[in-house]
Amino acid sequence: MAFRTLDGVDARGKRVLVRADLNVPMHDGVITDDTRLQRVAPTIRELADKGARVVVFSHFDRPKGQVVPALSLRPIALKLGQILGQPVGFVAECVGPTVEAVVGAMADGDIIVLENTRFHAGEEANDPAFAKALAQNGDIFVNDAFSAAHRAHASTEGVARDLPSFAGRLMQAELSALSAALENPERPVGAIIGGSKISTKLDLIGNVIEKVDTLFITGAMANTFLAAEGMNVGKSLQEADMHETARKIAHLAQEKGCEIILPVDAVVAREFKANVPTETCLIGEVPDDAMILDAGPRTVALIRERLDTLKTLVWNGPLGAFEIAPFDKATVEVAQYAAQLTEEGKLKTIAGGGDTVSALRHAGVVDKMTYVSTAGGAFLEWLEGKILPGIEVLRSAGHDLGLT
Repeated sequence: MAFRTLDGVDARGKRVLVRADLNVPMHDGVITDDTRLQRVAPTIRELADKGARVVVFSHFDRPKGQVVPALSLRPIALKLGQILGQPVGFVAECVGPTVEAVVGAMADGDIIVLENTRFHAGEEANDPAFAKALAQNGDIFVNDAFSAAHRAHASTEGVARDLPSFAGRLMQAELSALSAALENPERPVGAIIGGSKISTKLDLIGNVIEKVDTLFITGAMANTFLAAEGMNVGKSLQEADMHETARKIAHLAQEKGCEIILPVDAVVAREFKANVPTETCLIGEVPDDAMILDAGPRTVALIRERLDTLKTLVWNGPLGAFEIAPFDKATVEVAQYAAQLTEEGKLKTIAGGGDTVSALRHAGVVDKMTYVSTAGGAFLEWLEGKILPGIEVLRSAGHDLGLT
C-alpha cells in the first residue's frame, strides 16, 4: 500500500483526530442500525488503548452549513460509548475555543466526539481555513471513513494536508478488500452487476469489463441487453434508448475477452405485488403482458456453475426485485451459494452498494462474505475507476510529510 496504517504508530499522549463515518440511520432520535459504529470501534479502541487522546469527528445527514439540533451527533456519541464500553465525551462544536479547551484537558486514553462538521459551510466547500481549524486540535490525522472518501471535504481531504495522515483499520480493511477484488485479484475473477438501469452504471460496467473475466448482468438492466438482442421482454422495465449502448458494451466486452452472461430464463408476473401468481419461462418466450421480475432456476444454475470456476467475485446489485417475495428467490440462492464457496475457501467475495448489502442481509450471508462494504457511493465510484480524494490525499500527504 502507498499509504501508512496504524502499524507502529506511537500514539501515546498524542491528540489523534479520527475521521469516522457516524452517519447512521435514525428514526425519531433512535439509531436503527449501528453497523457503522461497530465497524469504526476497533480503530478508536486501539488508539485509546495505546494512550492516544482520541478526537472523533464526522458529518451527519445534510444540514447544509446550518446548525440543525435534530442532526446533532450527541445521541450517536452516547451510543458509541456503549459500544466501546467506556465513557465518550461530546463537544457541541467541532472547531473553536471550546473544542480547544476540552481537547487540552484530555488525559491519555480519553475519547470525545465533536459536533457535526456539516454545521459549517466550510466542510463541504473544503475551505482551507476550516480544515486548519479542525487540524489544530490534533497531532495526527487518522481517516477511517472510506464511505466519505469520494468527497473532497475539509474533514476528509483538507485536514490530511495539514497533519501526518494514516489509514484507520476500517479504511485499511476496505482498501485491502478492494485491491483483492479488482486491482490485484486472484483469477479467474467475475462480477455480478445488477440494478434497474444501464444509464446509471455505464462507468461502472465500462471499468469492470477491463478487469474481469466474466460479467453477470442481472436485474432489470439485463432486460435492456436482452431487448437489444431482439428478445421479447414483454412489459418488463427496460431502456429502449439504451439498446445501441448495450450492443456497444457487448462488443467491447468481446474485444477485452470478458464474457457477458445474461439470464436464460425468468420468473414473470402480470403485477408487481407480493405473492402474485407467477410463471417461469425461457428468455424469448416472455408473454407480451408479463414483466420479468426475477431470474429463473436455469439462470441460477448457470451462475452457480460459473461461480465454481472463479477465484474472486465482485457483487453490486440484486438478480431481481428482491424486496418483494417471491422475487427474492434467485438473489437469495446465488448469495447463499457464493457464501458457501467463500466459507469453503474456494472464492473471495467482495460486495457493496446499498441494495446489495440489503439483499445479502436478507439472504443471511452478510457475515459470510469475504468483505461487504457499507460505503455506498464511495464503493460505486471506486468500481467505476474514479479517483477518491480522501484516498489520494493519504498517499500524497504521506509523501509530502516524509512518510513512507
